[in-house]
Amino acid sequence: MADPIHEDAIKQLQNEGFDLVLRTDISPKELVESIGEFDVIIVRGRTKVTQEVINAGSSLKVIARAGVGLDNVDRVFALEKGIQVINSPEGPSVSVAELVFALSLSVLRRVAFGDQGMRQGEWLKKVSKGGELRGRRLGIWGFGLIGEEVAKRALAFEMSVYAFDILPERIDVMKQLGVRYLPSDELVTVSDVLTVHVPLTPQTRGLVGANEINALPKGAILINTARGGVVDENALYQSLVDGHLGGAGIDVFSEEPPFANAVLKKLIALPNVVSTPHVGAQTSEASRANSMVIAEKLIALLK
Repeated sequence: MADPIHEDAIKQLQNEGFDLVLRTDISPKELVESIGEFDVIIVRGRTKVTQEVINAGSSLKVIARAGVGLDNVDRVFALEKGIQVINSPEGPSVSVAELVFALSLSVLRRVAFGDQGMRQGEWLKKVSKGGELRGRRLGIWGFGLIGEEVAKRALAFEMSVYAFDILPERIDVMKQLGVRYLPSDELVTVSDVLTVHVPLTPQTRGLVGANEINALPKGAILINTARGGVVDENALYQSLVDGHLGGAGIDVFSEEPPFANAVLKKLIALPNVVSTPHVGAQTSEASRANSMVIAEKLIALLK
């Protein structure tokens, strides 16, 4: 176990007879040197399971990522080596979906702006006029488990909800919920609020670029709780500065922490941007759910 998981999941694995070795501060060099002893490695976001690690893992059968994103695991190389890769997309779905609305409302109602003024002794009521989510059109790019949870909540806000996904079977789920499917190039043209929920892969890097951002309605809000590299951050910054986009809520960045990157530093300083430090799954509920899902999947695979 190279990264910490919830103690309930640790107990469940131990009760099933798994011999666990907790090395949650292990360095990349130490991991390469010791991975050959193990059948399974459990990671979260910190530990990188690279080709070097996989090659050294002569006994590895499963790489288990407690969380959604697999960008810290060389999944393709692992599968080529006959190693199974599992993750827990079920775990943080609600937590991430709720953050989408925390960011959306904060941008739209200028919550962070007003809060900052209050802390500085400024009563910014006249310049804090916002808007309602009700009646706005929400575009969901990527209709997996998180996108589905976002849609449920958006409908409760009385928004019109549109979505795109590359998997045809997800269109049936959209229809069941009352969500309208649109191709991605049409989705951006109708989205007063666009939220992105796709993994970071070579195919999705820069997926939402200048063309997509400029196709959004003037004054639209972009929310990114997926991965920073999915959105062209230079194009996002320029659109916000030019006044085409009305605001952005950002939980993820191409560099984390982002403070050494000049563009990202300017981006998060904009008054119509609300940013958080990659906390989409950073809730006690999601942490436990991620861990328990991984424990259950490992038990089903290996017992």
